[in-house]
Amino acid sequence: MKCFVYKSPKQSDMYMYLCKKNEFRKIPEILLEKFGDPEFILEFELNKNRKLAFADAKQVLAKLQEQGYYLQLPPHNKLSFQG
Repeated sequence: MKCFVYKSPKQSDMYMYLCKKNEFRKIPEILLEKFGDPEFILEFELNKNRKLAFADAKQVLAKLQEQGYYLQLPPHNKLSFQG
């Protein structure tokens, strides 16, 4: 699956993964407000065996299929914006 990654200009180390480039309509408005204007940084092929630095590929794939996005929070942040 193609995966598109955006970084938050408001919060360092916060990233949003999407399965369609620039497809933000499934993201809750409150999350987009907290995230800020997403800055595109990376496109790659994601599969369940892919090694990711701070996320589990299987979990990312599941969230992309369930809700259309995956939010990667900074490692020190215990809050979750995911449904």
